[in-house]
Amino acid sequence: MVIDAGFRSAERIRLDENSWIEHVHGWLDGHEHLMRLLMDTASWEQRSRWMYNRTVQEPRHTAEYPVIAEAPRTSCTASPTPCPPHYGRPYTRLWMNWYRDHNDGAGWHADRPQHKLVETVIPVLGLGATRRFLIKPDGSGRSTVIETRGGDLVVMGGRSQTDYKHCVPKQKTVAGPRLSLNFSTEVNQSVPARATSRLHHP
Repeated sequence: MVIDAGFRSAERIRLDENSWIEHVHGWLDGHEHLMRLLMDTASWEQRSRWMYNRTVQEPRHTAEYPVIAEAPRTSCTASPTPCPPHYGRPYTRLWMNWYRDHNDGAGWHADRPQHKLVETVIPVLGLGATRRFLIKPDGSGRSTVIETRGGDLVVMGGRSQTDYKHCVPKQKTVAGPRLSLNFSTEVNQSVPARATSRLHHP
């Protein structure tokens, strides 16, 4: 596996003056190896939630690692699941979703408990099939649509968790399995000055 440490393919999408998305095309080369490893070794479960007047199963599988060092390790590097150090943040938690096919998805939501922070920087690494990622203002507004391929990194920054909602919609077009790896910090971590200065590179 090879990581684009310089973020040479990064595309900045400004949502408003306080919020942004960065789409790093092909950030991880050789993502198939990591996907197979995680599918075979992560602690997957299908969770349930109360919706309206009944309990329903979530349309995906989930694996959560509050301590990122406890996530499965790659056999080729013997290091924890890769997370991007580019933004100068201490990523300590890993949340993963396994969308088995196009019938799985995630509805409109903000990442918790990161929505409690005034500003945050949350990288999401996609592995496997191409899927759409949508983000829109909380309440109402037009959606920004990003098509993510295996190995792409989508980074949500600024007030994207307080002023916006995002989703991975189900779709009619047939698609294979996809994993999303969501990296986050503790909620008591503020945005470091050095990370803030990096938010404005071209």
